[in-house]
Amino acid sequence: MKINQPLCSVIIVTHNGEKHIPKAMKCLKNQTRQADEIIIVDSGSKNPNYLGKYQKEANVKIILGEKDIGFCKGNNLGMEKLHPSADYVFFLNPDAFPNPDFLENSIAYMENPLNQCCGAITGTTLGYDIDLDQPTGKYDSTGIFHSWYGKWYDRAQGEKFNANLYIKEEDIPAICGAVFFCRKTALDEVEIREAEIFDNTFFMYKEDIDLSLRLRKKGWKLMFVPQLLAYHCRGWHRDRGKAPRIMRLYSAKNELKIHARNLSPIGMLYSLMKLFAVKVFDL
Repeated sequence: MKINQPLCSVIIVTHNGEKHIPKAMKCLKNQTRQADEIIIVDSGSKNPNYLGKYQKEANVKIILGEKDIGFCKGNNLGMEKLHPSADYVFFLNPDAFPNPDFLENSIAYMENPLNQCCGAITGTTLGYDIDLDQPTGKYDSTGIFHSWYGKWYDRAQGEKFNANLYIKEEDIPAICGAVFFCRKTALDEVEIREAEIFDNTFFMYKEDIDLSLRLRKKGWKLMFVPQLLAYHCRGWHRDRGKAPRIMRLYSAKNELKIHARNLSPIGMLYSLMKLFAVKVFDL
């Protein structure tokens, strides 16, 4: 890294991610502006040997966990190992693949004096089929929004890509954790305990919404920057019924926790009904 240039760290939490991590690492290697460090946290993979080939790379740190500690604790463990002078932290899913100019343009956007009130950004995230090794041609996320009754959702998910839609920068309610680029000083302000940025009680699911709302409460903007392009794989896409029951339970419980923290009676009622439906009817 050149003197006086901002330092950018990438944190990836992986669990049995041998199918996706090679492509994610290739995308990071092909960046026009290289990450200063890449921290890979393995959360209890059955065979973490697939990460061995990255251990000799100068800017890569590998942290091996003996058990599955979840997405939140995994990212927080990565934060513990973060370079002390890091200016930006890019939380990236192992099945998310940023375009070559993603880091360069993200840093340039955040460094712009007009954007100093921006705590985190994301971009246009499109779907990707890892088995076919090609884009799906559909949106994955253009930011996270919520309905009047409290349902949180990724805007445009599953819609066919249209180059004339979602082309304006905008302040959005929340950011999808798969592609979450943050200003380190903003993260410092919402730290729960030392190096605990994501709430460990969430384990996984909706933790990105919780972090987004905590950033907003501190006055930071969360910006959708459409020219930032990335791709993301999802195992069950939009069909909740294809998601394992345990994951639907985490999602419903964490959504209820978010509405309770943010004093939303309607949202709490919706989340209680959703949790009941999962527990009783396995919906």
